[in-house]
This record gives sequence, structure tokens and C-alpha cells, in this order.
Amino acid sequence: MIAASVSDFRELARRRLPHFLFEYIDGGSYAEVTLRRNVADLEAIALRQRVLRDMSSLDLTTNLFGQKLAMPVALAPIGLAGMNARRGECQAVRAADKAGIPFTLSTVSACALSEVAAAASQPFWFQLYMIRDRAFMRDLMAQAVEAKCSALVFTVDMPVPGSRYRDYHSGLAGAAGFKGALRRTIQSAMKPGWAWDVGVRGRPHALGNVAPVLKGKTGIEDFFAWMRDNFDNSINWRDLDFIRSEWKGPLIIKGLLDPEDAKEAAAIGADGIIVSNHGGRQLDGVLSTARALPPIADAVGDRLTVLADGGVRSGLDVVRMLALGAKGVLLGRAWAFALAAKGQVGIEQMLAMIEAEMRVAMTLTGMKSIDEINRLALAES
Repeated sequence: MIAASVSDFRELARRRLPHFLFEYIDGGSYAEVTLRRNVADLEAIALRQRVLRDMSSLDLTTNLFGQKLAMPVALAPIGLAGMNARRGECQAVRAADKAGIPFTLSTVSACALSEVAAAASQPFWFQLYMIRDRAFMRDLMAQAVEAKCSALVFTVDMPVPGSRYRDYHSGLAGAAGFKGALRRTIQSAMKPGWAWDVGVRGRPHALGNVAPVLKGKTGIEDFFAWMRDNFDNSINWRDLDFIRSEWKGPLIIKGLLDPEDAKEAAAIGADGIIVSNHGGRQLDGVLSTARALPPIADAVGDRLTVLADGGVRSGLDVVRMLALGAKGVLLGRAWAFALAAKGQVGIEQMLAMIEAEMRVAMTLTGMKSIDEINRLALAES
């Protein structure tokens, strides 16, 4: 199968991954209402076509947090991404570097900060959760500084994990002990290509950054138990003083959907925010990011850098998000599918498709540069 779209990479990933891993990437929380809204609301936004405007010269470059990017796109943090292909986060950071965009490493990655730093040729971003063990958080931020991470993405919409029904159905969650392990082993054995590439050649499977606190426990059940026990539901805006005291570089707060929360982020001195509902994986039934973005951009766009993610499946979607007020767009499932399908090469191909699609959208909306893209690129509803 030739991949011509993100949907094609999704299908290739479905064919290659064990069932429980594909469902983990593809699924959302509860009835997946928000997951569907993210895609549908973005697709429903009509672009305003303009013609005969001499679009022979386009400029997709932009500057985010002092870093010049080839296009206003970054790879979002994806938990356990390294299980989709052999040492997956390392393959992803190399693809991002080659494309001239940032890669964001998740706290709960398969590959540790030091391993990804060794694979990277450019600074990358690091994503952090508020964890009960502040000493562990302090150590992670120190490691991020040592790895020369250029920005910290602090996720605030996961004080407790949402319930993801697909994970229970697939055997990833709720199947403790031998029975659950056997289900996952059988599913893995049915995908021999993945089993050899990741299961055998992709070792160690040590959940990189959290391996020290797991104390030798490396099972999926151990990981989910740690998440449940260590995410901090007492988090409040004052806790960000702790983050600011430890992290001196650009601070980006991820997981905002309300203008009032965005104003709080601006007030505490954040450099940027990411309008996000965690890819529809947390509180189901909330606004899609496409609907939440415009009022947030209007409220704080002149005070900090507004980024967005959620439902982006094409370069046209990137242009839609920019027109709605974002200065940059993070790709999540798109790169996870591409990685699972073809590794680093898959991500490179996917990013090339995103760029080509952006060029078409910009040409036919009459927007010659990223700075020009605004709501005039959208048709009136």
C-alpha cells in the first residue's frame, strides 16, 4: 500500500501493530465524542479560495521561541511512542531534525532523555507532567537542561487519567497478571514484523524516563499503576512557581481550552500555550480545539505564543489552525501512525506531505507567508 495521506499511514499502522498498541494510539476516552469532534470540526472549516494572485513565491518558515523552523509544525509528545517502532523516539527526533521542526519527548517515553539527545542533531522539546514526587520532577528538568532541550512543555490537563474503553477491550488495561500478559503476547505474535523489530531488536523495554522510579518493573501494568498513583490532582496555578524556579528556558503550558485559563497562563509568565484536549483522551464531551482556539487566540495572542493540536490530519488542517489564530501546530497521531508504518522514513514522508499540502492551501487562499495567514483565509459560514 502506498501512503498518500495520514489516513493511509493509519491503515499501515493498524496492519503492523499488535491490536493493543494500535488501539492505544487510535483511541480516545469514554465514548470518544471529543476525539471525533476534533477531526470533524476542523474538516468543516471552509477555506476561502482566491486566484490569480501571483503565488510563485511561498515562505513556510517561521520562528517559535527563538528557533527558526522550516514550517510552523512540531511533533507532539506521544506516550510509549518508542513501542511503535524500534527505539521509536530516536527515529522520530531524527526525522524532525531533518525536516527542520521540533520534536517533543514525552515524560512517559520508551527512550530516555539521554538516548534521544544522543540521536538528535538539533535541540528538542521535553514534555513534563505534574508528578507527586517533586524531587523526581526536578531531576527530569535537570536532565532536560543537560540534554539541551530548548523548551519545556508542561501538560496540565491530566491530574487524573481518563478512562479509555478501547484499552480495556484490547487487553492493554484492566487485564492484570498472567491473563493480560498472555493476551498481549498472542497479539504480538500475530504481528511477526513488529515482534522482531520492536519486541526483540527494540530492547530494552524500560520506559526510559520513569525507569528509575519503577525500580526494575518494566511491565505495562507497572506503568499504568505508576501513572494512577503519581499524577497530582492537587495541582494549581501556584505550583507553576516551582516549574519556573527550576526551568529557565521557554515554558509552554499544554492542555488549555478556556480563555480564562489562558489568561492565567499569561499572568504567571508562560511563554506559550497549547490549546489542546489531549487528543480527546481525557475529558470526553469538551470542545474540539478548532472551536476552542479562536477565543483563546483573541484573549492572549498578543501576550504569548498560542499553539494548537488535535484532529490535524493534513497540511490543509495546519493552515486552518493557523487561520484560527495559532502560531504553530503540533502533530500527534499523524507521526505516531507514520512511525508505526515505516519508522523514520514514514515520518519524513508524512512531513513532506504536510508541507506539500500546506503549499497548495496557501497558494489557493492567497497567503504567501505564514505571517499572512489569518481569518481572511477562511470562508464566511
